[in-house]
This record gives sequence, C-alpha cells and structure tokens, in this order.
Amino acid sequence: MHNRVIYTLNEIVEATGGRLLLKGADLFTGLSIDSRTIRDGELFIALKGERFDGHDFLGQALQRANGALVSYPPTIPQRGKSIIYVSNTLKALQAIARHRRASRNVKVIGITGTNGKTTTKEMIGAILKKRFSVLLSSGNLNNQIGMPLSLSGLNGQEIAVLEFGASQPGDIDELCRISSPDVGVITNIGPGHIAGFGSLEMVRDTKLEIAGYADILVLNSDDRLLRERIETLKERGKRVVTFGLEEQANYRAVDIKRTEESISFKVVGGEYGKIDLELPLIGLFNVYNALAAVSVAGLFSIDAGLVSEAIGAFRGVPMRVERREFKGALLISDLYNANPASMEEALKELASLRKKRAIAVLGDMLELGAYEETAHRKIGRLVAELPVDVLITVGQRMAYAGEEFQQNTNGSRLHFHASEVDEAKRLLEGLVREDDTVLVKGSRGMKLERILEE
Repeated sequence: MHNRVIYTLNEIVEATGGRLLLKGADLFTGLSIDSRTIRDGELFIALKGERFDGHDFLGQALQRANGALVSYPPTIPQRGKSIIYVSNTLKALQAIARHRRASRNVKVIGITGTNGKTTTKEMIGAILKKRFSVLLSSGNLNNQIGMPLSLSGLNGQEIAVLEFGASQPGDIDELCRISSPDVGVITNIGPGHIAGFGSLEMVRDTKLEIAGYADILVLNSDDRLLRERIETLKERGKRVVTFGLEEQANYRAVDIKRTEESISFKVVGGEYGKIDLELPLIGLFNVYNALAAVSVAGLFSIDAGLVSEAIGAFRGVPMRVERREFKGALLISDLYNANPASMEEALKELASLRKKRAIAVLGDMLELGAYEETAHRKIGRLVAELPVDVLITVGQRMAYAGEEFQQNTNGSRLHFHASEVDEAKRLLEGLVREDDTVLVKGSRGMKLERILEE
C-alpha cells in the first residue's frame, strides 16, 4: 500500500535547505498547496503567485496541517506546528520532489507532446499497474507546480508515470531536472501554446529537451518533425522506439476498424510480434495514444494478454472525446482543450461518424499568439472541405473560421455565430434533430461545457 506518504521534518529541511522557525510535529503525511483541500497531518506549502498568496490562508491551512513551508514568518505563533522558512516556496516544493525521487529506487516515465499526453499517460498507467506498483500523476498536473506535487507522492512505487507540459522553451528541461526521467515519450508535435515558442521546430526542440535526461525515447515516427530527429538521437547513444501507422514504425497499427463506439486494430512488430486490441474509444488519435502505451509496455515486458486486457477496459479521460446522447443526436464533446491539430482530428472524427447531418460547434482556440487568425481561418477552410452541414462558431477568434467557411461553401451550408456560450446553446437546441451527429469543441477557457448542462 502506498496511500500514506510520510515525510520527516529532517527530510524537508535537508531537501529545501530551509530554516526551522518553529518546531512542532516531526512527521507529515503528504504535501498540499491548497488550504481548502488539505488533509490532517500534511505539510502546507504557501505558494505565492501573481494573483494569489498562500500565506493569506496559512491560519486556515494550519487548522489541519502539521506544519508549513513559508517565505515570510507567520504573524501569529502556531503552537505544535513546524514552520520552515525558505526564500522561494515553489523552488522548495520542486526540491522536495527532486530529493524524494533521488532517494527512491524507481523508474520514471515522462510523457510530453502537443496532444494526447493525459490519455497516453492514463493508458500507460493502466497497463503497467497490471504488473507493477505505479505512481500516476493526477489529471493533467504537468507544470512546474503540478508535476513535482505529483512526484512528491512517491512512497515505494516501482514506476512513476508523469506528464510534462510546456508553454515555452526550457520548461521540459526544468521538469526533467526535478524528475530525472528514464524513459521519455513524445506523442506528437503541433501548434499548441505556440505563442510561447514562435515555430513548430521550437515546439519540437522543447519537447526533445527530455532527451537530455532519458536514455530511452518512445516517439511517433509518423510525425515528420520527430522523424527528422531520430537518427541524431541514435547517434547520441539514445535507444529510440517508434510507433505509428506507417511502415517504418517499430510498433505499427494495421487492420483498423472503427465503429460509433470503439476501434479495433492489430499492433505488429516490437516485442509482441502481433497483438489484437479493441479500444472502447473513438478517434484515430486514440490509436496513436494506444500505440505509445503498447510501446512502453514492451519496454517493461508486460504480457500481451495483460496489455490487451488493460486497453479493452480503458474508458478514456473526462472531457476528452466523450460520447453522449443529446436530444436524439449523437454528441461528441471534446472540451478539455483545443489547438489546430486536435481540432482537425476531432472534425475528421465528426465526419467519419456522420449519419444524417453533421453539426460542428467550435469555440476559440486560445494561446496561439500571432498565429491566431491564420489558424482559425485554416480550420474554417477544413470544415468547408468536410461533410459538415452546420457550423456554429463561438467567440471572436472562431469568427475567422466562420468567414472562411461561408466563403468556401458559397453560403450553401448553414453557419451561425455566437458571441457567447449561452447563445450557442440556444442555437444548437433549436437546430439539432434526431440522428444528427454533433461535435462540441473549444479551448478550456471558453467553458463550452455549459452547452451540455440541463
């Protein structure tokens, strides 16, 4: 059992180089940065950001916590609580995670890429748990706060499976310095968060910062930008395992058959020779996610039967490509996030599932910087090329897509623009018919899930 994480006061002081201001409890059952959800016995880390300061909630947190890491002393003495001073509480959190990782005999798998990170991480975790004790990072805790918070939960597990996100060059390197991954998985390269990078090549090079740490890399060889770096990585002494649909992949999916509810396919090559898989999810992109997971399973010699069993039982990740009934129509909601690559894949899935009419409800794609107008216009042209009968655009950026859709269809198909989500909901409810197929997708900040609320 690994549900009770124990930190000693000495370990915290040693890891952070902090100064003990008040000595109380000697043990902590875990770390927390949220005074609202902190549990009895944990150590509260008072993070300070641009719009918040954890020190403001120190008193509330210490009602349950055994102590706190602070960057300035509490104004009220805290009897029985250990208070440790550090100059920077975020750096201290990262130092604790780094110290815990270095002191444990654990294999660390880091997963990055533009799309599919969380689903791939969950699939890998589901397979590896069939044989090993696994620490799986929670949800999409993949940044400089969330990843070390997840890693700090190490307490005897044999493998840690972590997600690495990046919004600018250097981000992956920083996460790797904390976690020291043994295996690096890169799902794909696309224009997500491109405002912080400037080019797709810089996105690729940032994701490949993981190669400075991991000796084994699992890469999507169908992705041109990754494929271009495979030989260079091998020359650097890295072991490269590839997956994809094209012939050069070590793990390749063939005989792909799709229904409204699942995808079946064979994985050929790699450690297994051939495995028959049935994945109870939709979307060709999920075949790639599964291939990445099978590639990692091969590295850890997981039995083929266990791989098939785990994939067959996998039910996906909340808010990502979920199927539901909506007023007699099939509705696909993909609401966690959106960038040009994931938007394109979701629209192709809508077209493949279309029975009578296909309706796309698309919200703004955020964090695209100077690429913003170009990317949205390109999506509008794609919708016009696909058999999409009705387009509802939501937000000022997606209005560009609406303009392109109208121009490229000469007004022969329906387009409506909504400036806000409630208006989009009313439009959809008035338009949808039985046996329509509907896609609702946009960046998380657009809050398109309100369309689905009763």
